[in-house]
Amino acid sequence: PAAPANPADHQGAVISPMVGTVYTAPEPDAPAFIIEGETVTAGQTLFIVEAMKVMNPITAPKAGTVVKIFVQNAQPIEFGEALVFVE
Repeated sequence: PAAPANPADHQGAVISPMVGTVYTAPEPDAPAFIIEGETVTAGQTLFIVEAMKVMNPITAPKAGTVVKIFVQNAQPIEFGEALVFVE
């Protein structure tokens, strides 16, 4: 089947539950939580979203492989925006 036009509509998309700034690593000099092609487990931290000075972990809803990462470190994001595909 054809891929949805909006990445957030993809079945394996992990979407942002809030508006904020996404961080791909726990600290500026630390390695990223995930990389494309990596296998993740359910509940594993994928990103941190800072919203109103609170750091909110975004976790994998299921185990799978990281197919595509749509965001970069310190990028502003919107509610409902696709962050990553996990299949």
